[in-house]
Amino acid sequence: MSPQVAGQLELLGQVLISGILLGGLYSLIGLGMSLIMGVMKIINLAHGELMMVAMYITFWAFTLAKIDPYVSLLIVFPLMFLLGVSVQKFLLTPVMEADTVLPQNQVLLTVGLGLVLSNLALLLFTANYRSVPVSYASKTIYWDLKLGGQTISLSFSYPFLLAFGIAGVLGASLFLFLAKTDTGRMIRATAQDKRAAALMGINTKRITYITFGLGAALVGAAGALLDPVYYLYPQIGGPFTNKAFVITILGGLGDIPGAVLGGLVLGLAESLGSVYISLGYKDAFGFIIFVLVLIFMPRGLLGRGRA
Repeated sequence: MSPQVAGQLELLGQVLISGILLGGLYSLIGLGMSLIMGVMKIINLAHGELMMVAMYITFWAFTLAKIDPYVSLLIVFPLMFLLGVSVQKFLLTPVMEADTVLPQNQVLLTVGLGLVLSNLALLLFTANYRSVPVSYASKTIYWDLKLGGQTISLSFSYPFLLAFGIAGVLGASLFLFLAKTDTGRMIRATAQDKRAAALMGINTKRITYITFGLGAALVGAAGALLDPVYYLYPQIGGPFTNKAFVITILGGLGDIPGAVLGGLVLGLAESLGSVYISLGYKDAFGFIIFVLVLIFMPRGLLGRGRA
């Protein structure tokens, strides 16, 4: 193998690693939106703003109490769950139960909620960019691979690798929760047929509270994991709401395993496109795939979502 070929393989391997690690975090963001979509049949357009709230909680926990961002998950997850339950109980449920000409006005409510959260953060914390300066932010793990007589050196960002592992544990825990617990089975039953679930004695209103709480907690956990590697500012939520929506469509509306695949596809598309085409069009590649999936695979990449 020539040095030129080895160099190209090294670059490709590095890009794939970066895309997979980023895609794992995207999957965690998409899981929350897909879970809410599956049970409540709405797109939560305040999803990214909820993540922004969790990022500020993580930032202030580190700034005031020196709590590591990954340790702060123990604080962020339950707080965001309670916030999600409160939003569903006191804001979304009254709107969803009201008789109105516009049956999907709960979607408009999530848009308003997102605006309130982002502008409240702007008022309280200003538009300044902030970061969590952990000691391991620039730490890198190297792996040398012998291939065809050449040495290919690959690097792994320690914060991204650690965040990817935690995201994987949270994702697996969600699957086990949905598959093995009574509450998880009730969530799946409500997602399949809410009226039939109610007839079987399931408290579907309580299930919607839990579902929105879990969705908020998952995206909150993603925010805590992203804090060491992303700058924080009040409007950071908007782009991530868009990414979560793209992931939900790629995976198929309401399809939980599909959301994981959608996140990985989006991460790989952004990583490959930014290196081999142009960094300036990084966000465009995901939307191109999004449009193609809508046209040719309206049920998502796995073909199991709702068209």
